[in-house]
Amino acid sequence: PMTHFSLPRGTDGQWYRTRRLSDDITLIDEPGIKPFYRCNIWHVRGRERDLVVDFGLGAVPLRRQVALLAEREITAIASHCHFDHIGAAHEFECCHVHSAEASILAAPDNQRTLANLFLNDEMFDVLPPAPYTHTGYRITSPAKIAEVEDGDVIDLGNRSFTVLHTPGHSPGGLSLWESRTGTLISGDVIYDGELIEDAYHSDLDDYTSSLRRLRELPIRTVHGGHFPSFSGKHLRALIDQWLRAHQR
Repeated sequence: PMTHFSLPRGTDGQWYRTRRLSDDITLIDEPGIKPFYRCNIWHVRGRERDLVVDFGLGAVPLRRQVALLAEREITAIASHCHFDHIGAAHEFECCHVHSAEASILAAPDNQRTLANLFLNDEMFDVLPPAPYTHTGYRITSPAKIAEVEDGDVIDLGNRSFTVLHTPGHSPGGLSLWESRTGTLISGDVIYDGELIEDAYHSDLDDYTSSLRRLRELPIRTVHGGHFPSFSGKHLRALIDQWLRAHQR
């Protein structure tokens, strides 16, 4: 059969894009991946250490290409264990994850991380540089995994985030809540786009509880797992819309 390469390939140096938002929060993402599939990697600058939430596809080494991630001690957290969020997690000496998904992070096969389902040309405008292939894609497990639970606090010195267990999209989904600034880093339980609620381990009852819980918080800004950030007011409208659509 004729092999036909429909998509151009990117270069290592151009694979990641970095955009500084307000409040010492920086968005790192992969512009070669289409918006629906493109994971937001969040970097928060702290006085004593930095926080990184999620790690993208991992097809290009993240820390080698993004200078921001080479400088300081980093607390690394996976919002959940789907492939588009944990690809480069192994580049951090320890990765934190909710206990409900620690076993996936420890053995991140393409089935349980959903790579088998979604990883194909449809995902990309530009493919990762050679030797990347869809069929050769494998996620390396982090050397050290630390489990976190609801209510744990991530202390960066001058700012702190509380872990909220927000299952629904997946069983170990977590969000990080900074009450002082009203900032929520939400992973994939909510973002401003089509939500995935039918993965093999999604649960609509969990989804409902998680969204109801988030609706009660005085959230001002949401940094989701995909698509642009948005206001707490918009969050509440999105949640109400979801609850209505699912008659919950």
